[in-house]
Amino acid sequence: MADERSASVRIAGEIAERIRAGELRPGERVPSTRQIMGRWGVAMATASKALAMLRQEGLVRAVPGVGTVVAESVPGRPRSSGASPRASLDRAHVVRTAVAIADAEGLTAVSMRRVAAALGVTTMALYRHVPGRDELTRLMADAVFGSARLPELPAAGWRRRLEAAARLQWRLYRRHPWLAQAISFTRPQATPHAMALGEWVMRALDGLGLDPVTMIHIHVTLAAHVRGIAVNLEAEAEALQQSGVDDEEWMAAHMAAKLATPQGAERFPLLAAVPERSLDLDSLFEFGLQRLLDGIDVQVAEARP
Repeated sequence: MADERSASVRIAGEIAERIRAGELRPGERVPSTRQIMGRWGVAMATASKALAMLRQEGLVRAVPGVGTVVAESVPGRPRSSGASPRASLDRAHVVRTAVAIADAEGLTAVSMRRVAAALGVTTMALYRHVPGRDELTRLMADAVFGSARLPELPAAGWRRRLEAAARLQWRLYRRHPWLAQAISFTRPQATPHAMALGEWVMRALDGLGLDPVTMIHIHVTLAAHVRGIAVNLEAEAEALQQSGVDDEEWMAAHMAAKLATPQGAERFPLLAAVPERSLDLDSLFEFGLQRLLDGIDVQVAEARP
């Protein structure tokens, strides 16, 4: 029992330090119970106690449909200067505020009026910096992509580079579940940071005998795979908040329970043979990523001089 409390205190302290340092900003989601269990290797009760400690300190709050997010006013964090919102308002400030709202309440909650209210300015004042919600959404997505640095990897390691790019995108979608809804592959937005990611991936493939059309198809196919799984993240977060049951628990209570009956096992023997808790969004992302990379490996081998 003492060890469990000690672990809870340690985990809560590490997350609190990230919050007070500004690494986790107001409105951003903190690690969930399941993420804490996986990252720190603790039981669910320990992870839940860590989050409860953060709530008691006023560092986080629960948001229906989203999860646990950093509170707007954090004890121990230095206060900003006394400048008025209007005096300090600029495009970057508007975008950061919109991202915080989307993180806490979902993309549908973001409107020019809602962002203006959060900033304490009129909606017309906001239009001086952003022409409308569509442009604001584009800037939000670009800001999120710009918040992550692409790692430096050996020039010869094309597979490692592509894998790193895919994992970077998955982390961003995990951190900002609304992001997948803001990205379009039929009408892509030419944002600077998204284009930088595409250029980085194509540089990893350059010199392997692939033409530019093939290289851009590889980049977009990988990105589409990541987004295709990520579009479920926001709905999963909402379902978890409303029901208190995560996707693995839901599968166990519904699918597994039906397949465990004699009738289910007889009618669907292959489905019944699948172990519980072996299918979730992370496993789907990982499986698809590796199979795509395997296929690209074959194409690279065929294209080499």
